Amino acid sequence: MLFDIRLGALGVAVSLLAAPAAFAHATLETQEAPVNATYKGVVRVPHGCHGAPTLKVRVQIPEGVIAIKPMPKPGWQLETVRSPYTKTYDYFGTSMAEGVKEIVWTGKLLDEHYDEFVFRSWLTDSLKPDTTLYFPIVQECEGGQAERWIEIPADGKTRADYKHPAPGVKLAPPKTTH
Repeated sequence: MLFDIRLGALGVAVSLLAAPAAFAHATLETQEAPVNATYKGVVRVPHGCHGAPTLKVRVQIPEGVIAIKPMPKPGWQLETVRSPYTKTYDYFGTSMAEGVKEIVWTGKLLDEHYDEFVFRSWLTDSLKPDTTLYFPIVQECEGGQAERWIEIPADGKTRADYKHPAPGVKLAPPKTTH
């Protein structure tokens, strides 16, 4: 009986120690934002890939998110990938038919360190309030390893149903002004 209790306690302890690793996903700091407004995306990278340092962080920009301005990071190279949007958006009187669709930071982040990667954007009024907008993220690490936080939940599923869920932002109705 004592042996069974010890094994049970050991199992609980092991599962508790393993739990933080299961939840150590790339995430967005602000997880709710109104449409038709500025959104400051702060991508949080809590670790490397199974002990290997992160060398590159790629953030895919979903349709309806425009006017992307990534924040440079000292010691990291910054690249943006531009392409056409599926439609033309009005951004304060300027028509925008193309823009940044991916942000890439290249540098080195040791596995034992944490860092944040920041961008500014505009959430257009074409986005639907009370839905979640996903930003797929890929971490490329030394040795060809990668963490791909790209799974977007299907209808009826949540992020918890996936091993590598993409970070999401719950969209709120536009703010009213007086």
